[in-house]
Amino acid sequence: MKQRTKWIVNLLIVAALIGALATEAMAQGRTKIRYALGDVISIDELPLLIAVEQAKQRGVDVEVTSFKSEEVATQAVINGQADVGQGTPYAALQRVTVPIRFFYQLSALQFFPVVNKESYKSWKDLDGQEIAVQGRGSGTEAIMLLAAKEHGIKYKNVSYVPGSQVRALALLKGNIKATILDAANKNMVMKEAPDKFVILPLGNVKASDEALFATREFLDKNQGGIRIFLEELTKVNRAINANPKSVLEQRKKLGLLKDIPAKMEDEILPFFQEAVQNNVFPNDGGAESAPKNDLEFYSLSGALKGEGLKAEDFWYLAPLKAALANVK
Repeated sequence: MKQRTKWIVNLLIVAALIGALATEAMAQGRTKIRYALGDVISIDELPLLIAVEQAKQRGVDVEVTSFKSEEVATQAVINGQADVGQGTPYAALQRVTVPIRFFYQLSALQFFPVVNKESYKSWKDLDGQEIAVQGRGSGTEAIMLLAAKEHGIKYKNVSYVPGSQVRALALLKGNIKATILDAANKNMVMKEAPDKFVILPLGNVKASDEALFATREFLDKNQGGIRIFLEELTKVNRAINANPKSVLEQRKKLGLLKDIPAKMEDEILPFFQEAVQNNVFPNDGGAESAPKNDLEFYSLSGALKGEGLKAEDFWYLAPLKAALANVK
């Protein structure tokens, strides 16, 4: 009896050791990605947050840190404090000697210039006036600078106010009178005060709103983890394009963004429905058109300098092509 008990105890010890070693091996085999987001986390980050949770189940831990601006987030990647950045800092990346490349388009531009109609009713009215945008070098700044060129006007000052929701609330409170908002916050503002604001017209803008960038060194050293992350991002985008309600289902299932204001919660489905209608979320991560469209748009807006710019000097598509090969 004693010998049998001893045998069982030894068996349990061995099983525990095997379990501990397996757990340690699994932990060592996981990829960690320090992700720099230059914005407050809001409903437009839901595709990213869903993909982060799905990648975690496959051994890739994406740690999202929200920085106060895209400029600061970009510097974190340049200085090695973060691995992957989110945004479109073409001007900044053109200036640095570190070989940083864009490798995935999260979303295409979908923004709306909104102004207080007591002060402004057209683009011409903004000549010599102040505007507020997301950040230096951002897509929102590029849109407003390009619009100024097209309409022959010059702003008195461009203020940098990170967070579309922050700018929307400032607009409602009267702290700013002219800005540019994403679809969700544009809808919220127009619902709150439909007679107070007007949306200025924009032409057909084709470029990245949010793209991922990292050093070539990090991408080459972490090919497996990056591939899995991009696969999950692509799957989420395709699910949204097939059925925008999938965002609501995944948000509930994963317990994401539980603390957002009730007003913004009501805007989740309309935001993604409008985004799908406007082809905001690419099914291919931008592989087919993002590099070309971005170079054209950001050159016209003045963010990129020089002539004869080449896509390969800004984009590295090998990680995306590897991911797309695995997504059916």
